[in-house]
Amino acid sequence: MLILVTGGSASGKSEYAESQAVELAGSAGGKLFYLATMMPFDEESRRRIERHRAMRKEKRFETVERYTDLGGLVLPKNSVVLLECMSNLTANEMYGQGGAGQSTVEAVLAGLKGLRRQCSHVVVVTNEIFSDGISYDPKTCQYQQYLGEINCRMAEEADEVVEVVYGIPVFQKQAKEKRKRGAGSHEETVEQL
Repeated sequence: MLILVTGGSASGKSEYAESQAVELAGSAGGKLFYLATMMPFDEESRRRIERHRAMRKEKRFETVERYTDLGGLVLPKNSVVLLECMSNLTANEMYGQGGAGQSTVEAVLAGLKGLRRQCSHVVVVTNEIFSDGISYDPKTCQYQQYLGEINCRMAEEADEVVEVVYGIPVFQKQAKEKRKRGAGSHEETVEQL
């Protein structure tokens, strides 16, 4: 199963994605991996990464730092993977040393396809960065274009697409087995509103 989780900054999307990955790992019985894509660039970012790593460890995540070349990653069969986040991975591939550059979209999507072949479940976090109405420089516009294309292609392939708004998951596309089981408490709250 591929689950795509999106939302704005501090929307609760990461918490939601983590809970989905933990739940899927519990039912699948596989190892639980957290693919971290944020490159540490200063002391503050290193402290933030360590704090997040410690928080995830309590949830039994094994953290794998992966800034580029998702396609080169080999994980145990039947694993459950949380990739956080597609926005960082896209930027790393575009601008980072050894990244895919102009082939970013193809490289990222091929890497995601490889993950799906290896793993039972993949949960991907991405950011909604397109609705601020601000005009950006050409490099940033190219980044937005690449991320938008990746997000659209992932959404097309995903079994489930969830936008988290103020901590509430809003399903844009819901997996068939979830519809059969019935909505969870968050989803019922949304329906009652």
